[in-house]
Amino acid sequence: MISIRESSKGWMAGRSKDITFIVTKDCQLACKYCYLVGKNSNERMSFNVAKSAIDYIINNENNANFDCESVVFNFIGGEPFLEIELIDRICDYIKIELYKHNHHWFNSYRFSFSTNGINYHEDKVQKFIEKNKTHLSIGITIDGTPQKHDLNRVWKGSIPERGSYNDVVRNIPLWLKQFPEGSTKVTISSADLPYITESVLHLYSLGIHTVNINCVFEDVWEEGDDKIFEEQLFKLADHIIENELYKDYSCSFFVEYIGKPLDPIKYTQNWCGSGKMLSIDAAGNFYPCTRFAQYSLRDKKA
Repeated sequence: MISIRESSKGWMAGRSKDITFIVTKDCQLACKYCYLVGKNSNERMSFNVAKSAIDYIINNENNANFDCESVVFNFIGGEPFLEIELIDRICDYIKIELYKHNHHWFNSYRFSFSTNGINYHEDKVQKFIEKNKTHLSIGITIDGTPQKHDLNRVWKGSIPERGSYNDVVRNIPLWLKQFPEGSTKVTISSADLPYITESVLHLYSLGIHTVNINCVFEDVWEEGDDKIFEEQLFKLADHIIENELYKDYSCSFFVEYIGKPLDPIKYTQNWCGSGKMLSIDAAGNFYPCTRFAQYSLRDKKA
């Protein structure tokens, strides 16, 4: 029987509520494919907004929206680690309130981050990691080879344009030492399609065993991109099979359910798990992942 490594699954996958705090719209980078327009250092979440959201969620434990057996608190931006002091304060408050309320999420919670990895090594970030390491998951975004990564992930305001690969890759060994099962998220755009194969293999060589890949969703593709994409997938698949990399590594381009009918539940979900996710922005607005509805902390009964 051939042993095939399964893609790493999220903590308590399918049995947890995902609650996302959008703590800032600031970032050190200006990635060309980023969907967040209007990045700035002014729009950041205050502790009072976060506290109000947490109070509402915890005080409505029996609400159908919050009755999952576990919870994942996601922190995103911008770049979330730019607000690590705020996040540390928010996480302390969450832990204290869960304990005070004898909440069913106490000791069944996770703090999750997707970071560009640039300031991962800083003392204040490392202190937070040490403090919360038993309830923590962190993914660092690195797009592949230096050439592919630096095509899109460039420093904000850099003239001439300066890529960020070297600033990120220096923190990969520390990250993998702390999170050996850590996975990365790669974004594919028209310009970097020819580098898919070498980039996935490069990430494997860095010690990253799980590579999750998304294609840019917006309509930015060129005529003939589908052919390049197909060629790269065949090339990557051949290399993985010929070298038996499937035993130790996984790539989201190759999963068993692709090409098969989805069950009724998965058919209505987005990749991120829409339906169990809730986001909170700096102004205190709640957004279901589908973004079909929204309401404010000032109108909780709506």
